[in-house]
Amino acid sequence: MAISLSVVLLLAIILVVMMRGGNIKAGPAIVAVLFGFFLASTGMAPSIQRFLDSLAQTINSINF
Repeated sequence: MAISLSVVLLLAIILVVMMRGGNIKAGPAIVAVLFGFFLASTGMAPSIQRFLDSLAQTINSINF
């Protein structure tokens, strides 16, 4: 739960920065948000969540 909330917050911040910087306009940003919203309700959502969880665990296990 904490990881997914952090990812959502990070992506929201990136989206706002891109909109303010002119790299992405409001229309495509809304499409991206809606795509993510509808993708979350599909059958692919558990697979995507498992992939992101394993990616987070891999990054967490890297020792610098």
